[in-house]
Amino acid sequence: MSSNAKGALFALAAFGIFATHDVIIKVLGAVYAPIQIVFFSVLLSFPLATLMLMRDASPGTLIPNHPWWLGLRTLAAVMTGVSAFYAFSVLPLAQTYAIIFASPLMITILAIPVLGETVGVRRWIAVLVGLLGVMIVLRPGTTELTLGHAAALACATGGAIASIVVRKIGPDERPVVMLLYPMMANFIIMGALLPMVYVPMPIDHLALLAVVAVFAWIASRLIIAAYQTGEAVIIAPMQYSQIVWATAYGYLFFDERVDAQTLIGAGVIIASGLYIVLRESNSGRSATTPVLRTRSRSETGTIPRISLFMRARGQKPPR
Repeated sequence: MSSNAKGALFALAAFGIFATHDVIIKVLGAVYAPIQIVFFSVLLSFPLATLMLMRDASPGTLIPNHPWWLGLRTLAAVMTGVSAFYAFSVLPLAQTYAIIFASPLMITILAIPVLGETVGVRRWIAVLVGLLGVMIVLRPGTTELTLGHAAALACATGGAIASIVVRKIGPDERPVVMLLYPMMANFIIMGALLPMVYVPMPIDHLALLAVVAVFAWIASRLIIAAYQTGEAVIIAPMQYSQIVWATAYGYLFFDERVDAQTLIGAGVIIASGLYIVLRESNSGRSATTPVLRTRSRSETGTIPRISLFMRARGQKPPR
């Protein structure tokens, strides 16, 4: 088996685990507020994050070199975590993924002012086509747009902001700094809001949150293995396999039926995202490859970011 095939299999397994992770979030979201789920997810992720931090031998303090950029990324991660957990709780899984898949389109746009990226006409067309796909999924004017739809869009936007900031300041900041600040912000902010929404959690639900943390950790390690084994241009598109898992899980566990417009819109979004990845991978087409070098999972501040994990282990991100 070729290295790219092995890498693709690692990535497919990772995103299958992430999809299962999101099913548990949806189950718990029927009982608890996103604030409570995020708080305990962060709390139970700290032991796993500590294992990563113990391997960070880079010198320096926990004072950021770019406090304003890091502050923006931290706020974006907090927004993404709450928005993602809420969207998964109230929207069909496939529809949520379809909207979140718009994040690479937003990364492409943000890369222009933040990274100085030059976006050609063809990539602009791909972005516009992808945004058209989002409109097909949302169907404004023909269906009621809910807070869940807004949350999914906020997740896609926040994930794009967090990703582009990492590309901006990543070379100058220690991984431990970029990991701890979003996690601590989620812990403090969600902890402060928790008394307003807290519902006592039985031990089996706490165990489910522990499973969420472990699943996220395992999936992150598998994605690292995928990028170490195969080419990024092969690995990155594997994230779209989550729509298959979402459709199957939605049908099996939540009696969700994916309508034609959601499938068409998701197809348009995925096609535009794939085109952007392939376009960036071509020599000379992109100076910074902002989408290709993004680790395929929105930054939520509840689990270690995959690219930070790789840097803490002394490995360079794939080009």
